[in-house]
Amino acid sequence: MRIIAGMAKGRNLNSPTGDTRPTSDRAREALFSTLESELGALNDKYFLDLYAGSGAVSAEALSRGAALTHAVENEESAVQIARSNLELFEKIVGSGTYQVFNSSVARFLKTNINIQYDAIFIDPPYEFANELVTADLELLLENKLLKSNSIIAVERDSKSKPFLWSRGITELKVRKYGHAVIYYGFPSQNG
Repeated sequence: MRIIAGMAKGRNLNSPTGDTRPTSDRAREALFSTLESELGALNDKYFLDLYAGSGAVSAEALSRGAALTHAVENEESAVQIARSNLELFEKIVGSGTYQVFNSSVARFLKTNINIQYDAIFIDPPYEFANELVTADLELLLENKLLKSNSIIAVERDSKSKPFLWSRGITELKVRKYGHAVIYYGFPSQNG
């Protein structure tokens, strides 16, 4: 696993063992292509990586210029891998800041974060029910963690039933990348 583009392009990342399923290079490239198409460059953007696993997506966001990246992961062994992967940005002049939170996503979203994110990537284990992801989306809306032009990307298994957005989020598009499907959405204007 490696960083695909940006200031840390080509740097190798550590991969966790066990149940964590890293987002493929192909899906990560497509994800960031879509985010940059919708938001422009990631420079000065705030990025939230929920169910961060190895932190590869967070590392990609920092490499591409994100000003702030928050990675949230509940599994302790994955948290350690994510921290080690993101520590490389401490040595890169001009890279944004990051923080890895060892927390359940629901608990993190209920805290008083007082930040609005430009891009949110939600990649729970494929066996998680869509309803649990919908609950996460509702917490994002309820706690005002989204900007009016935020882009939300949800990765699911291409073999699972289609993901339906919660009220307050409009679907932008759906793209399949091998075994993964990424659903892209944005906050509805009339919530």
